[in-house]
Amino acid sequence: MWDYPRPPRVEAVPARVTIRLGGELIADTRDAVRVLETSHPPVYYLPMADFVSGALADAAGASFCEFKGTARYLDVVGGGVVRAAAAWNYPQPSPGFAALRDRVAVYAGTMDECTVGGEVVTPQPGGFYGGWITAAVVGPFKGAPGSMGW
Repeated sequence: MWDYPRPPRVEAVPARVTIRLGGELIADTRDAVRVLETSHPPVYYLPMADFVSGALADAAGASFCEFKGTARYLDVVGGGVVRAAAAWNYPQPSPGFAALRDRVAVYAGTMDECTVGGEVVTPQPGGFYGGWITAAVVGPFKGAPGSMGW
């Protein structure tokens, strides 16, 4: 991941990606994309249409990425469990990131389980960044203690 680009690159993910919350499968797709950025594990974006009905709800808050634009936050709901502001998307992404429109990224650490190609992911440390760590990704990763100035 240290050879990932800056600015980030968006690429298609050929594997099945799933998300579980509250004991329920709330998202299942073979149409995910991931954003690759220097010092970060990939962030996976799934089509909003591949979440079960009612799994995403508008939440308070927004943030700005110098590359992707303004993100809005979403609550994630599954099996009677609500994870506030546990997802985000870019309704009007910046030029070069149009592939993120109508897609959602989720903080893996707030879900029961997120998988890529059947492998359960480990959340990126720190709570602010939303990367998903798989066996194919080698750290250290931004977000760990002492890494904020990288």
